[in-house]
Amino acid sequence: MEKTINIGLFGLGVVGTGIVSVIARAKNAHAVIRRICVRNLDKPRSIELPEGLITDNPDDILLDPEIDLIVEVVDNAEASYRIVTAALRRGIPVVSGSKAMIARHLPELISLQRQHHTALLYDASSCGSIPVIRNLEEYYDNDLLLEVKGILNGSSNYILSRVFDHGEPYRQALKRAQELGFAESDPSFDIEGFDSLFKLIIITVHALGVYVAPSEIFTYGISTIHDADIRYAREKGMKIKLVAQVVKISPETFTMFVMPEFVSPSRYIYSVDDEYNGVVIRGECYDRQFMFGKGAGSLPTASSILSDVMARRHGYCYEYKKMAYPDRPAYTTDIPLKVYVRYFDTPVTSLLPFQRITEQYTSDENNYVIGEILLSDLIACRRQLSAPDVFVTNITRFFEE
Repeated sequence: MEKTINIGLFGLGVVGTGIVSVIARAKNAHAVIRRICVRNLDKPRSIELPEGLITDNPDDILLDPEIDLIVEVVDNAEASYRIVTAALRRGIPVVSGSKAMIARHLPELISLQRQHHTALLYDASSCGSIPVIRNLEEYYDNDLLLEVKGILNGSSNYILSRVFDHGEPYRQALKRAQELGFAESDPSFDIEGFDSLFKLIIITVHALGVYVAPSEIFTYGISTIHDADIRYAREKGMKIKLVAQVVKISPETFTMFVMPEFVSPSRYIYSVDDEYNGVVIRGECYDRQFMFGKGAGSLPTASSILSDVMARRHGYCYEYKKMAYPDRPAYTTDIPLKVYVRYFDTPVTSLLPFQRITEQYTSDENNYVIGEILLSDLIACRRQLSAPDVFVTNITRFFEE
């Protein structure tokens, strides 16, 4: 008879509640939740739990010698960091879904795993139910990978789907997303691109073996999208999607960024709608492969957590093989992009050092310019581009079909 895994669970929000439900259903997991730590004992819960199962003292889990595995899904990055690092230092394996914390501290977390001979698994941190991390780590454990690109945030994708597929105004679509729980009351983490950014950082470590800090990556969201941008996309037969991508430019260099993109019907991610995520993996010998699934939500994320729990049952850990490759590519922002920039009053053409302008339009209602500009110059002009009357969209140039 297989030994039962005793789990210490941190967090009992939407995802934590889903984990309790999924663990109870998964009979072959031979796993039980021994203790649950929450921030507020008096908060009403949507599920009934045995008396004494919940605590607000982290040490009730961290110091319990019967705990075999910690599952951490708290909604505070600093608290997540304290929990995960404390567990790893005690040699307790951890499953986490905290993308912001992992993306900010991944080099340290890798070091702690090696130092204390334990494991941190986090497939649920990137793309919900899509097993992208373990696939990149195991199936694509070579240097033939050229690109990982996709829609990594379900909230922003739901909003843009309502805009382009249902004709809803952006503000109305955002409100609907909040009412349905796809977006928070403060939706900036999703619609400004930070959620996608943190996922992309984690993906890049497993795709190319290189860590890049969040501050070094150009990140631009959809909060300033305007009817003029939507109209332009429709006239061209395209949709606007919030896209994250890491691309190998040459055997020696790669780049990565998060920004809206004009997507044509020929692209796989064109049909990724609502709260779904879609990831395209491109390689030298296999062209493109596509992964699709729900990127958020209680049960989809909990199912990914369960997969990591089962992986730990069999002793699985990330080996970070590509970080040991002697010829890893170097991160660069010295590459030209082709972008559409819509503006009203901000003097975009004088502020942005375009290498070449290919199209320009001016009217009493709005203005836009299409041109080539270095990614490094977009990063240098981040403050100006954050003006409420400006919207930037990528016009893809990599691997054009």
